[in-house]
Amino acid sequence: MALITCQNAAFGYEGNTVVSGLQFEVHSGDYLCVVGENGSGKSTLIKGLLQLKAPQSGKVFMGDGLGLNEIGYLPQQTAAQKDFPASAYEVVLSGRLGARGIRPFYSPRDKAIAEENIKRLDISSLRNRCYRELSGGQQQRVLLARALCATKKVLLLDEPVAGLDPVVTQELYRLIESINRETGLTVIMVSHDLQSAVKYASHILHLKNTQLFFGKTSDYLISKVGQIFIGGERNA
Repeated sequence: MALITCQNAAFGYEGNTVVSGLQFEVHSGDYLCVVGENGSGKSTLIKGLLQLKAPQSGKVFMGDGLGLNEIGYLPQQTAAQKDFPASAYEVVLSGRLGARGIRPFYSPRDKAIAEENIKRLDISSLRNRCYRELSGGQQQRVLLARALCATKKVLLLDEPVAGLDPVVTQELYRLIESINRETGLTVIMVSHDLQSAVKYASHILHLKNTQLFFGKTSDYLISKVGQIFIGGERNA
């Protein structure tokens, strides 16, 4: 059974449709990259998947027991978030807030999960440092560890490498791919980097205010849409 299903869904703002014709499924263990130019509807779709925005038409279903509080979300960072005055450990641990419920304190299990993800992201040396003093790449590793604390099923990442230098970008891409491969965690990632998307993702959803393509990456590469956009980037 699919974790997430979109059935001819459309999303928009104040009656104006931003993206439509969404017809796809995400299954356990998939690594789906949502690609497209700026303004194509990628971030609007993410808001829809998080149920922050209701579909204008069509439906979005969550299956296989997936609850909204079981999605680990890494949003695009704002300037205020980058300046957050807390330790890296506190930021990571805050990923357990959804699971904590009405309990006033974090449990030993919450703290153990935070420690596990700090080790997985190789950020033990950063745990006591102030988050706002970290580099962009270090901050993204901390936020990824935080998102992992919130889920055992789905990671939803909105442009996680935006603003990072090329070396750090590729390190983060490899890290996300290894998490998907080694843990079986489903990854849905919005990206403007088509070359890296087809290198790491198992599936591609290409948007241009409607769904141009959805399917396996291998099929995307030989599709008319893939040939146009991949070929265009290589010839640019």
